[in-house]
Amino acid sequence: MAKLPGVTITGASGRMGQMLIRQVQASDRLALVGVVERPGHSWVGQDIGGALGGADIGVRVTDDAQAAISAADAVIDFTTPTATLVFAEQAAEVGAVHVIGTTGMTDAEIARLTSAAEKTVIVRAGNMSLGVNLLTQLTRRVAAALDADYDIEIVEAHHNKKVDSPSGTALMLGEAAAEGRGVSLAEVSDRGRDGLTGARRRGDIGFAAIRGGDIVGEHDVMFAAEGERIILRHVASDRSVFARGALKAALWGIGKAPGAYDMLDVLGLNDAG
Repeated sequence: MAKLPGVTITGASGRMGQMLIRQVQASDRLALVGVVERPGHSWVGQDIGGALGGADIGVRVTDDAQAAISAADAVIDFTTPTATLVFAEQAAEVGAVHVIGTTGMTDAEIARLTSAAEKTVIVRAGNMSLGVNLLTQLTRRVAAALDADYDIEIVEAHHNKKVDSPSGTALMLGEAAAEGRGVSLAEVSDRGRDGLTGARRRGDIGFAAIRGGDIVGEHDVMFAAEGERIILRHVASDRSVFARGALKAALWGIGKAPGAYDMLDVLGLNDAG
């Protein structure tokens, strides 16, 4: 039997880290070869199977990210911007595909990934589900078809442990709407309304964030005009949809030319217009 491509998961103890590990274990196309946690974490040194409450599987949690990434064909990374930048450099050194689901990255931090993408494949997306990426395409097309008489509002909801706002997915949808209108999101983004803000500025793209309970992820893109509203919606009820997308991205990236890609590339949607 041919050897399966090996994958390393960073941020093992996080919600997505645990889901990714279980998805890789269940996969017949990828093998789990490395699991990374921050120095000092109680899981470091433990077998990941036991740490997750099951039987040992022969893969120990390590705080040596470089060694774990060096042993893999791909690394899947849903951590923090600071950690992701370090992992990007380490993946580039060994030519490992770097799948990035980390959100909350600034434009400056994203720009710092450029040098790594010259050496290896980076697939970065604010959301890795098929449904959300289709929603992105629909948002771009509807925004292009409707003029600024239709106010665009993006409403997102997530669990109460999420630390960034707006969500990476909301920003991805905002970018798609702005591209459809031929404008820069930075110039039309409206992210905060409190007090006497005055009337809504024509052409703005508004954002609203809801945080509560265990909401996995809900995103609405509303086009509101006099007399009618068009609402595009995606609801994720299971975090595994993001994990499955990340695994698909890792497999897709192996053997590709170095560069910066997104899930539209992985899903073959970037040529869909």
